Amino acid sequence: MAFLEPLQNERKMNRKITLIPALLLSVLSFGQQNKIQELSSPEGKNKIVFQLENERPKYSVSHGATEVITPSEMGFVFKNNDSLNKNFKVTNVVRNTVDNTWEQVWGEKQKIRNNYNELVVDLQEKKGKKRKLQIQFRAYDDGVAFRYVFPKQGIKDSIFIMDELTTFDLKHDGKAWWIPAYHEQRYENLYEASPVSTLDTVHTPLTIESDSGLALSFHEANLTDFASTTLYPVSGTKLKTDLVPWSDGVKVRTVDSFTTPWRTIQIAEEPKDLITSYLILNLNEPNKIEDTSWIEPYKYIGIWWGMHIGKYTFWEGPNHGASTKNAKEHIDYAKQLGIDNLLIEGWNKGWTPEWYQNHMHMFDFTTSTDDFDLEEVTEYGAKNGVRIVGYHETGSNIDNYLKQVDSAFALYNKVGVRSVKIGHVGSMLNMKEWHHGQFGVNYFRYILKKAADYKLTVYFHEPIKDTGERRTYPNMMAREGGRGIEYNAWSEGNPPGHTAILPFTRFLAGPMDFTAGILDVENKQGYPGRRVHSTSSKQLALLVVVYSPVQMLADLPENYVGKPEFKFLKDVPVNWQDTQVLNGSIGEFVTIVRKDIDSDDWYLGSLTNEEARDLEIELDFLDAGATYEAQIYADAEGTGYKTNSTEVEISTKEVTSEDKLTLKLGESGGTAIRFKKL
Repeated sequence: MAFLEPLQNERKMNRKITLIPALLLSVLSFGQQNKIQELSSPEGKNKIVFQLENERPKYSVSHGATEVITPSEMGFVFKNNDSLNKNFKVTNVVRNTVDNTWEQVWGEKQKIRNNYNELVVDLQEKKGKKRKLQIQFRAYDDGVAFRYVFPKQGIKDSIFIMDELTTFDLKHDGKAWWIPAYHEQRYENLYEASPVSTLDTVHTPLTIESDSGLALSFHEANLTDFASTTLYPVSGTKLKTDLVPWSDGVKVRTVDSFTTPWRTIQIAEEPKDLITSYLILNLNEPNKIEDTSWIEPYKYIGIWWGMHIGKYTFWEGPNHGASTKNAKEHIDYAKQLGIDNLLIEGWNKGWTPEWYQNHMHMFDFTTSTDDFDLEEVTEYGAKNGVRIVGYHETGSNIDNYLKQVDSAFALYNKVGVRSVKIGHVGSMLNMKEWHHGQFGVNYFRYILKKAADYKLTVYFHEPIKDTGERRTYPNMMAREGGRGIEYNAWSEGNPPGHTAILPFTRFLAGPMDFTAGILDVENKQGYPGRRVHSTSSKQLALLVVVYSPVQMLADLPENYVGKPEFKFLKDVPVNWQDTQVLNGSIGEFVTIVRKDIDSDDWYLGSLTNEEARDLEIELDFLDAGATYEAQIYADAEGTGYKTNSTEVEISTKEVTSEDKLTLKLGESGGTAIRFKKL
């Protein structure tokens, strides 16, 4: 596992950088150090309380007068049942305030304010090994976070973390929206809603509509060289951290020291306000790529949907999707449609009809299939103003991929490919380790950094979850990490409410390559009885609701030709100056507006579950005193996901910031609007 070493070295450097500012801050007197420590957010919305209770560290969280987390456990268990959670004294307390604004290379919001108050508590065991442990707390107005730092202290042996004892003792029960943590489909499951007290072991983000009236989201930030966290109910409403293990049961392997990811709780008065919380991004390291000129958001088409509906195959044969002939035809479509990127999957040797099954598949990442010429296709694309998006399917055979990754990335550099999709189909990496254990965390970070060395942007499928690393490495464009639209092609499909759940759950982690934009929702050319459970207008709306700097217009390209509604798909940007959420209810509906970073135009996406509904919205997000042309793409009268689902009504209307609009959404329908400033 040589790929782990540079990541461990980087972690050690980051830890030193983190601790240096503490030396510059005022230190409290010893008498104060042993008192209860309180930390409030800048506007006093959220408060953290830390204390030693019987020499054990505990924390609690409140929002205004509402208790959120009652005193909860902290600490670790190492190998041989060696606990680090008791017999502590406080040796130092440091406070700090930070208020700055930073700019994303790309994103759903260009400028992000990072404003928090910080409390750093140094602990040491009073007897025995007298080990040290530092706990860092940060209080934001949109949530709270904390992490552990186990500093270098002369330990020569390897450190094996067997358990993290962190709990979240919720004061109130509530409705939790969750997917199971230890399932062979990883994150690709439909969300269930149930009381916190009845949960399975679940992935994060875990979103809870608390009985207190608050909306909560539990996640983690800056997941580096550590196991990802899952949560399970110990008893009642007490949730405990469950680190994803290695195959031998060890949770985390390290040497000398370690720094955990931030454990995060986003707190909002309404669920819709969770969507515009940037706490996760703020807790990550600043951008480490000095020259970002090669990092560009984009839209793309592909042969992907054709493979999923059975028109093409991934493997060689009479219907092979990635043939030179078919690739050139798709380049012609891309040029005709005005979309300048094309994804080609299955162009390399190693694909078989069993490629998706658990097996150590031996893909060759530099040798084209017999019916495909990579250089000829990329040259043809360049002549027609269309870039090819590369694809590597590892089949979760990580050993095989790591042996070839340099030569594979070098080949893409040679032929002008600037972005690559990397898949990891398989229940386990190397048929042995969880995608979201420490092995997987380090592997994905290694590939991300390797891609940056070759100036390649990437988006992962079957990935580790997003914890905000796109701030540090903005060549990390997007990832799957959720149940996408392809399930509609060959399974019972995603129910209408699925896309009304994702903005409040999966999308809180970061951009998703959801692959929307299917106009032929009836799937006339696909498998009998399979269809997309939405209207075509809802598919347009998803290009606004689903944030990603790389957006696939996933339908067969011929289904876009001559369709007036395609204009919205072509117009809608993938990089934004601002984002606002106008309304929303988890699993029911949501309306999001975003402002184009390159113009004064705003775009709106609104969608609903299986219930038709009318939503009245105010247009006060528009510039005061200005007039806009609202280009409206809506469900036609009588349209729903079961009837007339492809009918889109297009209209225009002049509006100002003082106006209101009523959006009429059909069953599993939607509305998409471009507000063009006149």
